[in-house]
Amino acid sequence: MAGNSQLITIFGDLGSTVSFIVFLSPLPTFYNIYKKKSTEGYQSIPYVVALFSAIILIYYSVLKGNMNVVIIINALGAFIETIYICFYIFYAPKKAKLQTIKFVALFVVGGFGAIVLVIQFLFKGVVRAQIVGWICLVFSVCTFAAPLCIVRKVIKTKSVEYMPLLLSVFLTISAVMWFFYGLLKKDVNIYAPNILGFMFGIVQMVLYVMYKDNKEKKVTKEQKLPELLQNHVIILDDEKKLPHLTEEQIIEIWKLGSLVYSEKLNARAAAEVEINKPN
Repeated sequence: MAGNSQLITIFGDLGSTVSFIVFLSPLPTFYNIYKKKSTEGYQSIPYVVALFSAIILIYYSVLKGNMNVVIIINALGAFIETIYICFYIFYAPKKAKLQTIKFVALFVVGGFGAIVLVIQFLFKGVVRAQIVGWICLVFSVCTFAAPLCIVRKVIKTKSVEYMPLLLSVFLTISAVMWFFYGLLKKDVNIYAPNILGFMFGIVQMVLYVMYKDNKEKKVTKEQKLPELLQNHVIILDDEKKLPHLTEEQIIEIWKLGSLVYSEKLNARAAAEVEINKPN
């Protein structure tokens, strides 16, 4: 029993350490947002779900008892996720800003508040911890699965520009540590979701390896802009450099230029017909 208790402490400490790194892993993402002063294609859902999951795990640990390591790391995580969400809202466009606020109101305020009220008034004793434990299980899986909302975009665009790789890597490592912690404590609500967490993390890392070079290919295409539009006039900025345009914008410019050119030809043809018309 002493050996088992020591292992629980070891995996608990390792899990807490890796979880702390998980909470800090989005820092490069938010630094990028800060530099560009825009959230661009980044999503707020993973951070809202992570905040809710941290809060509900704190509540579960308090009901369960003897899980101080879980309480401490999730309290720290809830604080960090709150900062991320506030930062995201500050730089997000109006639509994303309102959507994020709605998610926070739905999950954190409404969802958690409703769970506490129902559990405290309708249930007693160990039943409370059991029910909250199952809720934790569901949302722990959601925490691991939340970054998968980026997977569809990665597959569609064949680009990993907006995939949080560090988050995926450390979530996978964290899943391994908390799996053994939960297994040793015989707590299915701790170890079960981390099995799926490990699987989800592997999927995301495989996708990153598959599409990691596509961003460079996209830049190469955009560098060919002068060749594509060499017969068209482009307004340069003060530094006499070509503006940064996406492939879709290039196509739109090309279509617009072709349309204008076609209209000019039609007008010229009509004028020539008018001049050559016999009196």
